[in-house]
Amino acid sequence: MTDLGRRATAEAVGTALLVAIVIGSGIFAVRLSPDDMGLQLLANSIATGAGLVALILAFGPVSGAHFNPAVTLADRLLGGISTRDAGAYVAAQIAGACLGAVVANLMFELPAVDLSTRDRSSAGLWLGELVATFGLLTVILGVVRSGRASAAPFAVGGYIAAAYWFTSSTSFANPAVTVGRTLSDTFAGISPGSAPAFVVVQLAGALLAVALARYLHPTLVPERVVVPHDGADLKEP
Repeated sequence: MTDLGRRATAEAVGTALLVAIVIGSGIFAVRLSPDDMGLQLLANSIATGAGLVALILAFGPVSGAHFNPAVTLADRLLGGISTRDAGAYVAAQIAGACLGAVVANLMFELPAVDLSTRDRSSAGLWLGELVATFGLLTVILGVVRSGRASAAPFAVGGYIAAAYWFTSSTSFANPAVTVGRTLSDTFAGISPGSAPAFVVVQLAGALLAVALARYLHPTLVPERVVVPHDGADLKEP
């Protein structure tokens, strides 16, 4: 398998697992706490934040663990990835997101594909998604471009867990995940009619974050590496 093939596979599998975590934890939360939406969201946010940390640690060394077309777009605009590779990443992310939704549905004995009827369409929700995606990309680019890439898994997981609670949209912040969530008529779903506007504002948020990152971090600072007495390489955040 080519290097791009390995990286695209990592993006597909990682995004599939991410969507399975988002949808699966939402389904389970509703079943365990059917009358308490606060507990449902708490369970969903904790599972997603913790899952992101694990997935980024696992797949980051292979593909960079984008799992998100908005992240890939930012990386392309900043020169970190080629147009060809970015296209392969986005295709893999969308395919993985759809597969993850199907798997989550089947795990809980629901129809494999069950288009969501949950409308999420209002100016407040669109602004929430803009803020959510802008914040996510600002966190990612901030830690990476300042030479602290090893902190990214924890920064991203922590931010997403928080953004579930402070944004009106509960922070999708990911076009591929948004597409995947249209395939599940559950707690985490979004109707196909609501998804395009979410994707548009997510991409707008990513572009704003890139502009800010270029201003705040005009040059990419390499992560420092220290060599302990035993000679083993150790990255230092």
